[in-house]
Amino acid sequence: MRQLLDSEQLKAHKQRNLEHSAMLIGGIGLLVTLAATLLWGLGGVAVSLICIGILLLLAPSIPPSAIMKLYRASKVEPGNDQLSRIIDELTERAELPARPNLYLVPSATLNAFATGTPQNASIAITEGLLRRLTMREITNVLAHEMSHIRNNDLWLMNLADVMTRFVQSLSYIALALALLNVLGLFTGEPPISWWAVLLLYFAPAASSLLQLGLSRAREFDADLEAAMLTGDPMGLASALSRLERYEGRFWEDLAYPVPARRIPQPSLLRTHPPTKERIARLHELANRPALPQIVVVEEPMVSMIGTGPIEMRPRYRWPGIWF
Repeated sequence: MRQLLDSEQLKAHKQRNLEHSAMLIGGIGLLVTLAATLLWGLGGVAVSLICIGILLLLAPSIPPSAIMKLYRASKVEPGNDQLSRIIDELTERAELPARPNLYLVPSATLNAFATGTPQNASIAITEGLLRRLTMREITNVLAHEMSHIRNNDLWLMNLADVMTRFVQSLSYIALALALLNVLGLFTGEPPISWWAVLLLYFAPAASSLLQLGLSRAREFDADLEAAMLTGDPMGLASALSRLERYEGRFWEDLAYPVPARRIPQPSLLRTHPPTKERIARLHELANRPALPQIVVVEEPMVSMIGTGPIEMRPRYRWPGIWF
């Protein structure tokens, strides 16, 4: 596989993945363990550690097709359409062991993500992305996801997503425990620790913030590799700028969703550093060696999924997915 990042960058990237994995597992594990200790003592700690261990074993092995079913994505069969040709070209340039499958998500949001392993990966893009971005910009977004596949970032991203959803379930337990405490006021039952209830309730927010802080360097590396794969750093900068304009800024994810506001992204996607920093770094790549630029000719495209706002309306779905 050709080396797009230099040896020091590759070494640093692998080291970051290892450190971030430990931070993510340790941070979420600490949240769960503290809450379990307050609720059930040492027995609760043992149960929480077993649950986390099971997640560590099972999360990376979840097949990409199962993840795509959560988002009701439809597979784009390889053919002679423009998207398939772009995927084929990027797969060849990235020298991946297998061609990633491409899926379309019936959503008006503007998002893309990858899941799986380099040997069995899938990339999903939304209908909204196809409608709003040019094909040149989409090519660079796909190259960004290809870079995550090349660098084997997907193991950590899948683990982060599954563990965050596990932590989200704790907030529902917290609501049930709070209700029991309220009922206990009338029945005279001793209350469950309110500290434990509060910790469980706010654990998902803490987990999401932990994810936000883990992958800044990883995203910068993926931007760099994507620009070198396509030979078109300005194409990726244009895509990032357009996404920022349409989708808003990351702190809006922390607000409760109301009409006309941004819809919170799936936790697989809540991992990106500020767009201005990413664009600034792309502008510095003018003199960096890269592959010849992929020239994309815009072709007419009709909606591939969905027919209107009803089918594609962003809304909450089980288990905690917005699209």
